[in-house]
This record gives sequence, C-alpha cells and structure tokens, in this order.
Amino acid sequence: MSSDFQFEEEDFSDNRVNTNTLIRILGAARPHWRTVAGFLFCTMVVSVLEGVFTILSKRIVDEGILAKNTTAVVQTLEVYGVIAAIFAVMVFGFIYLAGTLGQRVRYDLRKLVFDHLQTLSFSYFDKTPVGWLMSRVTSDTERMSDLVTWGMLDVTWAVMNICTALFFMATINWKLMLIVLVMIPILLYVAMWFKNKILVEYRATRKLNSRITATYNENITGVRVVKAMRREEANRRDFDTLAEEMYRRSFRAAWLSALFLPAVQVLSALAIGAIIWYGGLQVNLGEMTIGGMMAFISYVTFMMWPVQDLARVYSEMQQAVASAERFFSLMDTNSELVNKPGATDPGTMRGDIEFENVNFYYQPEKPVLKDFNLKVRQGETIALVGPTGGGKSTTVNLICRFYEPKTGTIKINGKDYTDYTLESIHSRLGVVLQTPHLFSGTIRENLRYGRLDATDAEIEEAAKLGGAHDFIMALEKGYEEQVGEGGVLLSTGQKQLISLARAVLAKPDIFVMDEATSSVDTLTEALIQRGMELLMKNSTSFIIAHRLSTIRRADRILVIENGGISEMGSHAELMRLQGHYYNLYMQQFREELTAQLDPFAASEHHTGGTGKVPAQVIAAGD
Repeated sequence: MSSDFQFEEEDFSDNRVNTNTLIRILGAARPHWRTVAGFLFCTMVVSVLEGVFTILSKRIVDEGILAKNTTAVVQTLEVYGVIAAIFAVMVFGFIYLAGTLGQRVRYDLRKLVFDHLQTLSFSYFDKTPVGWLMSRVTSDTERMSDLVTWGMLDVTWAVMNICTALFFMATINWKLMLIVLVMIPILLYVAMWFKNKILVEYRATRKLNSRITATYNENITGVRVVKAMRREEANRRDFDTLAEEMYRRSFRAAWLSALFLPAVQVLSALAIGAIIWYGGLQVNLGEMTIGGMMAFISYVTFMMWPVQDLARVYSEMQQAVASAERFFSLMDTNSELVNKPGATDPGTMRGDIEFENVNFYYQPEKPVLKDFNLKVRQGETIALVGPTGGGKSTTVNLICRFYEPKTGTIKINGKDYTDYTLESIHSRLGVVLQTPHLFSGTIRENLRYGRLDATDAEIEEAAKLGGAHDFIMALEKGYEEQVGEGGVLLSTGQKQLISLARAVLAKPDIFVMDEATSSVDTLTEALIQRGMELLMKNSTSFIIAHRLSTIRRADRILVIENGGISEMGSHAELMRLQGHYYNLYMQQFREELTAQLDPFAASEHHTGGTGKVPAQVIAAGD
C-alpha cells in the first residue's frame, strides 16, 4: 500500500465569522428545544427581576428613607423578599437546564462524529492523522457544546439585561438614557475589531493543537521505535517547536482578550462620568430624585457588566467557531465508497473472482496496478509474492473492496462487485494481517468481535481450529484474560492465533492473509498454517507471504511487480521456469540452510556483522 499521503489540513484563515457555521452550531440544540426554551425563559426572568431589584431600591430611598415612611420600607422589603425567592428558583432552573442541555449536546455531537467515521473509506484514514480526528471528537465538541449552552445563556442574559436597563433608565430620565445609547455603537465597534483579531489567533491555535495531539499519539503508539532508534531528543525538539508556536499564538489571543475588557471599562467610566455630571445638574434643578440618580447609575453599571460579559462570550465564540469549522469539515467529508443505487446482497460471495483491465492508484502520478487482469476460481488458493510496493496488498484490498478500481472492473460470480452492497462483501471476509489488531477487553470478546451471536462453544471450537485454544487455557483467566489496548499484553504470535481464530469463527467466503507469519516463530507458524488449511477448504483464499516456504501448497503463485503479473503458476512450475520466483525462493533457501549449518555466519549476513541474531532468522532454521 502506498505511504506517500501527506495530510494537508484545510486553511480557515478568513477572519470573519461564518454565519452558516454559527447556525449549524446552534442547530445542535434543535432536538432539545424544550430544554432550550426552559432555560432561556428562566434566564430572561432572572434578568428582569435583577432590574426590578434596582427599582425597589430606588423606592426604599425616595419613598421610605428620605420620606421617613417606615411602612413603605417594610412593604417594599416584603415585595423584595418574594421576588428574591422567585429569583433563586429561576437561577436554579437555568443552571440545571443549561447543564443538562450541555451534556445532551456533547453526547449528540460525539455520537454523530463517531457514527460518521464508521462510514468513511480506508483512503480517508490513510491520509488523516489519528490525533487530528481525536481532537475533533474531544476538545472541538466540548467547545461547541459550551457555546450552545453557556454561550447562549450568557448572550441571552446579557441582551436582556441591556434591554431591561435601557427600559428602566428611560422611565427614570430619558435624556440621560440617550447618553448611554451613544456609547453602545462605540462598544459594538470595539467588540467587532477585537473579535476579528482574536479569531485569527484562535484558528491558528486550534490548528497547532491538532498537530500537537497527533504528535502525542504518534510518540505514544510508537514508543518502542522511539526508544530503539534513540529519537527522544529529536522528538523533544520537534515538540518544543510546536509547543512554542502554540504558546505564542495562545499568548497573543489571551493578550487581545485581556485588552478588550479594560477598553470596555474605560468607555464605561467615561459614560458614568458624563451621567454623574449631567445627573447632578438634574438633581439640583429638582428634575430628578437622589434615589433616581442612584438607580440610574446602578442601571448603567448593570448594563456595562453584560457588555463586558459579551466580550468574554465573543472570545469564546471565536474558539468555538474555529473548532466547529474543523468539526464540520470532517462531517462534510463523504466516503469514496458508497453503495450504488439498487445494490443488492446476494447472500454469498462464493464464485469466481475476476479482474478485467483494472487500473488503480493512490496518487495519479504513481500508478500501482496497470491493466491488471486475473481470474480466480471458486475455492482456489492464490499466493502473491513480489517486491515491496509492487501491488500485492493493493490487489487484496481491491478484492476486499476496501478500495475500488479507478478504471476497469472486478467481478464476483460473473457480476460487477459494485452491484453488491459493501456490507454484503465485508461481512463475508476473513482477514488476518501481519500486525493483527485486538481491542481492549477479554480474549472471548475479541474472538466474538466479528460474530456477536456466536456461542461460547462456537468460540472455543474456532480457537481450537485456529490453534489458539491451548495457549488461551494456559493463561490464568483463560478466555476471560484481558488483552490490553491493541493486544499489548499478548505476544505477536498469540495475537496472530486469536486473529486467525476470529477469522475461522466468521466462516468467510473470501479469506485474506497478509504476511501473517512473517514475525512469528516456526511453532506458531505451524499452528497458523494448520488453521489456514481448515479455512481455505471452504474459501477462496489470497495469501501474501514473506516466507515462500509457506505458500508451496498454493494452487497458483503470482509474482506481482510494476503493477502487473510477471509470473504465474504452481510452485513446481515457477521453479522450473527459473525466473524471479525461483531466484527469490533459492535466496531464502540458502539463508535458511546457512542458519541451520552456521548460525553465527547467518547472523553476520543478516545484521551487517553485528553478531546479533534476529529471532526470525533463528526460527527459520528450526
């Protein structure tokens, strides 16, 4: 398979907030509109009641304290107490409902992206780093859900507070209210200017965060290679460069966000100064009461705090929009493999398999298969050998329909296999890879992975046929033994046997084995070979082998190189031909014979004179 893919993340450099993106973010709350309506109602009630508290304070001063009317004070305090109780209930309501909404939206987004990932083709995962995907599923969905809930709540609260304050200010003194209105466009202009600057920095920060996450993932999953190749210092320097750039971008974004609040406060102070000056004149002229003046200043402060809060929400919105752009770029990605209209499930994939003038490439300038033709009879065992990059794995990946031909046709039982549903083909495959993947859980759960309805008796029978039962029973917990993440608690050979038993349990119509014995000892290889023979009795089989001794019994051996078949025949026929296969086989035979007779000489041959004998070389001579 080609490894020349280079991941290029989309460039979201436009410093304007995309309205469609905001609408799509808020659309995540649509299924929970009742909860949204509930917490918005509670928020608006809280905002109005906060404005009422100030009016009650004005009444206490003007009609109670200054008028020396104790009754008015007591009555106002009673009303104050009732409103305070309602206020407390509403505060509890919007916090509870917003928290509930946040959890539901977060769950919906993560389920949505996980489900979408299941539909994407292999080519997408070939060129997309795992860290980039993990960042979309975790931190980006977190930011989006926060904007939908707490961001929506804060905006509603702030807008209602501003409207409430302006209303009550107008009832006190409409002339003073006009001074406040003059400040609002100025504040909006400042907000827009800062918003655009902050968005640029946060977009860059999110992009760097994806690269850092990918670096984390690669270094953790490849820790053995890192240690073996002594790459710690080099990797640390590379990571420091990324972290330093992210720090610089984050610092600039934080600096701009921090600068915004003082700018708002300075404008607020100027507005309050003008109000105090003009309001003082109104009080001296008897056109305004002291309580009214105090209430008006309270409303100005009451309004300016929400404006400052909007500044914080703006900052968070930039982060959420930058995250959402990447999230939706993933969600908008369509699979290259889709079912054709009218595709059917024939109930079986048994039948001849035929390649007709198939061309395929991962990159247009680097063709992998060129006018490839091949017919495989039902039940036949085909082995594929050849140089790395010659097209062996690509051939079986096309058979499995993990990819589809760029041109040409692949037929199963005489019919173009794109006329069958993807599910009908994939559900009848058995695949054993060179590096089998096991999932966290028990051995039994991993064996049942491809057939959830399999009974314990069927699982154990498959393990016996696949040669895995004996080593499983030797473990402390047997089939309930944990395998660890990726099967890290088991040896490579044990993982291969479990992978083979899993394929046996699936009873596949098409069986593929991709260099599954290249890194195991001869005993494990013998067990795998026995399990393979059982599988191949009822399946059309394709074997990619590093050890040519393992494919001598194949019905046909294909030498794949330069995108085509250079030699084809049985082992005996190809040996008589004395071509490329003959040379490969004889080279391996000499190496194995050398290892048997003189392992130290063989070690020098394989290690370049270091004297260290690779395990697979010794195993080959056992």
